[in-house]
Amino acid sequence: MGMTMTQKILASHAGLPAVEAGQLISAKLDLVLGNDITTPVAINEFKKAGFETVFDKDRIAIVLDHFVPNKDIKAAEQSKQCREFACDHCVSHFYDVGKMGIEHALLPEQGIVTAGDCVIGADSHTCTYGALGAFSTGVGSTDMAAGMATGMAWFKVPAAIRLELTGKLPANCSGKDVILTIIGKIGVDGALYRSMEFTGPGVATLSMDDRLCICNMAIEAGAKNGIFPVDEVTMAYLEGRSKRPPVVFAADEDAVYESTVEIDLSTIVPTVSCPHLPENTRPAAELSHIKIDQVVIGSCTNGRMEDMETAYRTLRGKTVAPGVRCIIIPGTMEILRECVERGYVTAFIDAGAVVSTPTCGPCLGGYMGILAAGERCIATTNRNFVGRMGHVDSEVYLASPATAAASALTGYITNPTGASS
Repeated sequence: MGMTMTQKILASHAGLPAVEAGQLISAKLDLVLGNDITTPVAINEFKKAGFETVFDKDRIAIVLDHFVPNKDIKAAEQSKQCREFACDHCVSHFYDVGKMGIEHALLPEQGIVTAGDCVIGADSHTCTYGALGAFSTGVGSTDMAAGMATGMAWFKVPAAIRLELTGKLPANCSGKDVILTIIGKIGVDGALYRSMEFTGPGVATLSMDDRLCICNMAIEAGAKNGIFPVDEVTMAYLEGRSKRPPVVFAADEDAVYESTVEIDLSTIVPTVSCPHLPENTRPAAELSHIKIDQVVIGSCTNGRMEDMETAYRTLRGKTVAPGVRCIIIPGTMEILRECVERGYVTAFIDAGAVVSTPTCGPCLGGYMGILAAGERCIATTNRNFVGRMGHVDSEVYLASPATAAASALTGYITNPTGASS
């Protein structure tokens, strides 16, 4: 019986000739990731278990991104604990103020994750790295602690769903519209503990930023991971960036998939996920009556350079609607620097937006844009659960950067089709 791409990576890291769905395995890890919220819990568990050393200082990444620069005393104490642990164990990939970025934007950018890797992270959106042809998945802080100490983790090998992509995206549509469309089609549990494996001729038309966005939200369909094949786009992205040689795995011709979902990219329209679940999707064109109070463009889903470019094309020379707060958060310091050098930051400020240093900030209701009761936000983030961005009586609408930026100009959810370019 043939194996999927995910199953091949897991078999390789488990030292087995083959694995099958449902099998329990123990696999070697190429990277263990934590952030300023989850790492302190992992450190406590690490010490409680009696561990004294990490398995490999070069294969652990600790990224301070949720509340950094620190928003309060608790955040400062958490960051301090991370700094001390990283220093004590000589952790190579430690990112603090001035070097940090939103973890799932930063690690691909810095080449810390590459094709063929097996990665765990104490953050649910660790599934982002499937865009690079890696197996990556979120775990709890206890698993992170064990991974840091042993370099191993156990998995139940997931069954797979094949997402067959054809066609090419229309103008003003992006990977965010693709994944929102898919989640709207299959539901938030449609891929529960499955591997979402993207295939088909449409894959080649998607940029790396599109793929990173799509894999980032695989967890919102309940998936264990999302993964794209390694092609010319992947290799071009990894060249000169990857810290280790990529290892390319490909699904067997006779790989077993539980189901196949066909997506014609040419039929995708600007899509919005309405409160309070990512599966509650509707075309942006049907929501023009929804008045908004805030716009957030950023997060580990859509804080990359293409997202900043989209926001710039839409906002330059225009003005954010009265009464709308527009918050733009580049995903990494490199992206922020590029925005400064290209003049994007000036254009954003001239339009009436504010620009932040990289942070998860408002996405999880942390800071930099908390909502009051009754307020509505359209955001390029990944979750719109009750109270996700503030008060339990606030509402979050998920959308692409194009839709979010267009909405900032009108004060209502706006279909970006026809927006200035």
